[in-house]
Amino acid sequence: MITQKSRRLYIIGAGFAGRSLANEIQSKAIFGELVAFLDDDPEKIGRQINGIPVLGPIRDVARLLRMNPADEAIIAIPGASREYLKELYSILKKAGFEKISILPGISQIIEGDAHLIQTRSIDPQDLLGRTPVAIQLKQSLAYLRGKRVMVTGAGGSIGSEICRQLLSAGASRLYLFGHGENSIYQIDRELRLLQEGGVGEKTSLVPIVGDLKDADYMDYIMGQLHADVVFHTAAYKHVPMMEENPVAAVENNVIGTENLLSAVMRHGIKRFVHITTDKAVDPVSVYGASKLICEQLVMEAATAAGATDTANFMVVRFGNVLGSRGSIVPLFQKQIEKGGPVTVTHPEMRRWFMTIPESCSLVLKAGGVGENGKLYLLDMGEPVRIRDLAEQMIRFYGFEPETDIKIEYSGLRAGERLDERLWSADEEPRETEYSRILRVDKKNPSPINLVELMEAIKPICRFDPQRAQMYRDSELLRTVLRSAIPAMRQELPVYAQ
Repeated sequence: MITQKSRRLYIIGAGFAGRSLANEIQSKAIFGELVAFLDDDPEKIGRQINGIPVLGPIRDVARLLRMNPADEAIIAIPGASREYLKELYSILKKAGFEKISILPGISQIIEGDAHLIQTRSIDPQDLLGRTPVAIQLKQSLAYLRGKRVMVTGAGGSIGSEICRQLLSAGASRLYLFGHGENSIYQIDRELRLLQEGGVGEKTSLVPIVGDLKDADYMDYIMGQLHADVVFHTAAYKHVPMMEENPVAAVENNVIGTENLLSAVMRHGIKRFVHITTDKAVDPVSVYGASKLICEQLVMEAATAAGATDTANFMVVRFGNVLGSRGSIVPLFQKQIEKGGPVTVTHPEMRRWFMTIPESCSLVLKAGGVGENGKLYLLDMGEPVRIRDLAEQMIRFYGFEPETDIKIEYSGLRAGERLDERLWSADEEPRETEYSRILRVDKKNPSPINLVELMEAIKPICRFDPQRAQMYRDSELLRTVLRSAIPAMRQELPVYAQ
């Protein structure tokens, strides 16, 4: 049996990231024996780095290793393209490596040391989608140095990755706010382990379990924290689930955001970054409608806060991210592991996809350069057909689509449409000086009467003895949303399978 201590390790890439990992492995023999670097750079091949030989090119060396396969390969190549990673993965698999690991979230280590604790087993999302843009993270996060930063939904997919990257910000405190006790415990523990492993700078971590829907509590806690910056990622976001629970979606997303904004403004917090979604564009689902209303609430708060000339309340919108909770990538993984079938809603359904680390890096960048009252859009590239994504994942696990693993089409569910949009006909995206960050300008004022809409929503979400019959009335809520938001009145087409 191979123990941790007896592992034979090969590092793929002899650049700064690979050398950082090598130093750590050599200083702590418990990690295993570092046998060699594998690299394609002819100037490095044949040299030794701290007594470790650099072998290459990778394709030839990996072929030789078939006779004496190593235990683990660690890919440490910042900025490697998706195409190159796919090629590397194929070469290493054929060479017989028992385990292939990777440094995820390359944007986190562009300017700093890489650490072994950041590595994990490679998975399909590392090979899918486009090559992430390289963000100069330390420069992007300079505006947060010495600040108290709060992340709502800190235990979620986006919130937790923002927290990981914020370890490099030099913030004085990082408040991890969330409703789920277990998720907050997990991200708090993970961040502390990363810090112990040498990742990032010294930052005090403060886990906070609380509920955005509790207005009194939000006012109290924001008064206690004295935060300088808030990244608001918390939201219910599973479209079909929220169609089944529309009041919960609006209560959590809309009322929760209003409570947070009220507390933020009352206690003079100057920078607020709200994360939104393509589902908010001409929404046809309750979830999408709730996020559109949240966008409007932030814009209204920005107008009110703008009188101080120091506030920055902004919205950052983007589409799907690879591997988020409740997304199709983890679902496909589980379906493939049990032998299929893999279920796709429709053969022509398309979505935009971006990796979680890239989207969070761009959110953090936008939070520093964005202006008050502006809506920013992350450039998502070209939409991906879900069927193609399923086929790529099946092949990643060594199977052939339809031959080994069947693909079944289940039909569109409530609130879903074949294609999503990143902006409406009433919006115009414009380039900024920052790569993959667009500014969205409104051509006309929003037709939504926010005051009337919120007044109509509240007795449905909050019990009012004077209007008790309205409480939790989901059909009434849908009627209210359809009345206020024209897109909600659309009848979605039914697509035959």
